Amino acid sequence: MFTRRTFLAATAAATVLPEMAAAKKAVEYDPTPQFVRIKKQFLPGQLLILPRSFYLYYVTEPRKAVRYGCGVGKAGLEFTGTATIDVKKEWPTWRPTDEMIERDPVAYSKFVDNDYVQPGGGDNPLGARALYLFQNGVDTYFRIHGTTQPQTIGRAVSNGCIRMLNEHVVDLYERVPIGTVVTVL
Repeated sequence: MFTRRTFLAATAAATVLPEMAAAKKAVEYDPTPQFVRIKKQFLPGQLLILPRSFYLYYVTEPRKAVRYGCGVGKAGLEFTGTATIDVKKEWPTWRPTDEMIERDPVAYSKFVDNDYVQPGGGDNPLGARALYLFQNGVDTYFRIHGTTQPQTIGRAVSNGCIRMLNEHVVDLYERVPIGTVVTVL
């Protein structure tokens, strides 16, 4: 039975629901560097990468970090674990790994059956800067680097590396020293 009380409750709910629905709108992805709070277990100077959210965090002080948008490796090619930055390069040279050439010889045809290395510059896939990830002194062949494809930030499309917009990787490059610990969850 429909009573006055039921009517008033339904009317009140109907006026509140649109506000609740508006409050639950999906948050739009924003790759712009922002200062954010972070869990206290992450130490200043450490890099943390959360591939599922497409963000890289540089911890600046306890519970505070700079958050950058990034692109990550596609399924089956992603890096996880802990590494250190043992090498940093400005306008790095690049050559795809043998596995990359084998997976897609058409895309990497200029590298097939030779030792060609692409010089650094505006058309180099590593972009303006590269931070080389090592484990126990051994190169993992994974990098944090710039990109010539800014539309890939916020997506899982790389061959495993962490991509950033060139202006953002230049900023990060200036902040992090050799030996920085990188954790990819």
